[in-house]
Amino acid sequence: MNLTPTELDRLTIFTAAEMARRNKALGVRLSHPEAVALITDEVMLAARRDMPYAEIRDMASRLLTTDDVEPGVAEMTPMIYIECAFAEGTKLLVMFEPIALGHQPLLEDSYPGQIFSPEGEITFFEEGESVTLDVVNTGDRDIQVRSHTHFFETNRALEFDRAAAWGFKLDRPAGMGIRFEPGVPQSVRLVPIAGNRIVQGQAGLVNGSLDTVGAKAAGLELARARGYKGA
Repeated sequence: MNLTPTELDRLTIFTAAEMARRNKALGVRLSHPEAVALITDEVMLAARRDMPYAEIRDMASRLLTTDDVEPGVAEMTPMIYIECAFAEGTKLLVMFEPIALGHQPLLEDSYPGQIFSPEGEITFFEEGESVTLDVVNTGDRDIQVRSHTHFFETNRALEFDRAAAWGFKLDRPAGMGIRFEPGVPQSVRLVPIAGNRIVQGQAGLVNGSLDTVGAKAAGLELARARGYKGA
């Protein structure tokens, strides 16, 4: 049996979640990895069962409380990002404060995993080249685009100037993204992809260096052939 990396990750999550379920049943308070695995496993299963998005969020928010986890675990888990395989495709589900308050109070002082931030604000991508594009979702369902995505290769139902987006990504920190609702125009700021500027996979419109001579023209021609809006 050959398993893809995604399938292997799913098995790891399930195994950790089974351990968490056993510990919880025996009254053992869960560690941070166990708590995250249990919530993630239940959410991904609910998506496979084609439960509505809102019902999954409601269900997941009631899985664990501070009584079920070790001290400090709730504070270490302000949010969980879960990519779920729904019948219509992959959607990102974000759980804010996924561990509810039980009889055990939250820790007010220091706790394991606490983050101490310096004073002031951190600004990302403030300087350097950028481009701002107007984007419209011409499809019939929400489209989520993550920060790491080569914006040129985003969902073909998104209509914008594809040529201007070649070699750019969203102006968002790692792990964040933007949701595009059907028919609602949005203006987004894009910044250049850095590093070696090699893009593999995604929509398969590049699969190599962004800066190779002729790569952009070939990508645009392939995008037009596949019906990408704005190409």
